[in-house]
Amino acid sequence: MFHAPPACRAGGHGVIDMDLLSVIRRWSFRDRMPIREISRRTGLSRNTIRKYLRSEAVEPQFQAPVRPSKLDPFAQKLSGWLRTEAKKSRKQKRTVKQLHSDLVALGYEGSYGRVAAFVRDWKADRRIEQQTSGRGTFVPLVFQPGEAFQFDWSEDWAILGGVRTKLQVAHTKLSHSRAFIQRAYPLQTHEMLFDAHVHAFRVLGGVPQRGIYDNMRTAVDRVGRGKERQVNARFTAMVSHYLFEATFCNPASGWEKGQVEKDVQDGRHRLWVPMPEAADLDGLNAWLEERCISLWRDTPHGALPGSIADALADEATALMQPHRPFDGFIEYTKRVTPTCLVHFDRNRYSVPSSFANRPVSLRIYPARIVIAAEGQILCEHRRIIERSHGVAGRTVYDWRHYLAVVQRKPGALRNGAPFAEMPEAFRLLQSHLLKRPGGDREMVEILALVLQHDEQAVLSAVEMALEGGVPTKTHILNLLHRLVDAKPTTTPPLMAPQALTLSREPRADVERYDALRHAKEARHAS
Repeated sequence: MFHAPPACRAGGHGVIDMDLLSVIRRWSFRDRMPIREISRRTGLSRNTIRKYLRSEAVEPQFQAPVRPSKLDPFAQKLSGWLRTEAKKSRKQKRTVKQLHSDLVALGYEGSYGRVAAFVRDWKADRRIEQQTSGRGTFVPLVFQPGEAFQFDWSEDWAILGGVRTKLQVAHTKLSHSRAFIQRAYPLQTHEMLFDAHVHAFRVLGGVPQRGIYDNMRTAVDRVGRGKERQVNARFTAMVSHYLFEATFCNPASGWEKGQVEKDVQDGRHRLWVPMPEAADLDGLNAWLEERCISLWRDTPHGALPGSIADALADEATALMQPHRPFDGFIEYTKRVTPTCLVHFDRNRYSVPSSFANRPVSLRIYPARIVIAAEGQILCEHRRIIERSHGVAGRTVYDWRHYLAVVQRKPGALRNGAPFAEMPEAFRLLQSHLLKRPGGDREMVEILALVLQHDEQAVLSAVEMALEGGVPTKTHILNLLHRLVDAKPTTTPPLMAPQALTLSREPRADVERYDALRHAKEARHAS
């Protein structure tokens, strides 16, 4: 026999729970027990039992009574404040304590807990509203062949030359075929962005009609209202070169380019875990390109029959073929120092001495730096990128840039820092010539030969002079002219005719000269 808990029997109107409601329903509808008997067994009033049986509810529902609150006169004001704060950044938002203090200043006499509860309920209602009618619901997107591609950056790690290195990875994905390509760079800068597009269009086989980007700083200088964007001039030049339309997502709206966002997540598991290893960045990018193409063949498209490679083959005809790659450099104007150096990114690069103390143009590429002036290319250096600010900057010399200076100041050749990087043959020749007077000037004149002749020919002449044991300027000039004129540098042995061969070779006898000295009567030619 069921006995109701004391709380139910005490007043006849105790709190009913789900277990008790289930028993009451079973007694009434299954066992046909009278309400009077149910009331006697449970201790509940007959009116309470009838109410639950008539409602046909399987779970008890309680309506909380509406009680007035001291916050009610300020509820509208507080809701307005919360809507304003929701549009601010996290660091600029007021805390609940600050909102409570502001309400107290307006005459609120209630507690802080009441304000905190109101804020929690308001945020929960707003979250539900967004999930049902705002950011939580989306429309599936369909793209035609060759219509669009999506681009994004991510940050991953790799081991380059045995060193764990942080890299910026450029992701490009065709929206129709879903073919993707990844390329790693040390920095996320304009020249890296342009180079990523060059290689992406090369690997994917062409250029779609439209590119979808977020508001990255390498493309957008300023974000305006709505879709208004102040786009970087060099990025606009690249877009004009490849003849596609660039569109930008709304701020903090990554779902507008959801394909490439998903590619960032998938690529991290497929390509970057475990951490890849390579000798250098070029080797890593070659591996990434090969691996991405392999994944095209192995990954089903999902929405279209076949693999991603099959879908790309169908889309290839809709892609525009670029006539030439975009020359994606960033240009800076720098002034050359008296030591024939220009500074960029904490490093120094040498410039021909004729442009010392003059302005030049630096064209920055991902892996090289080109220096130009007066409409011509002066020189080119391998770019040095050092992420650690605790490491001192480096200086990249080209000893050829200083030849005009040492022709006027040959003494600077002995301890000149740029000349420490000369080829081994030149430095060995220098050690021979500087041992005798005037050797420094003679060495400068030999080095100056590279300004009029091929450097490899001059180097070969110096090596042959060193091998012959005659490291002099005259001999090196002779060998150089023979190399330039394609003449043999060694005299071939002379082969005499058979008729002129001596049957008895004369014996060398120097004592005959002594006989002339001791002769009593000697006849001398007059």
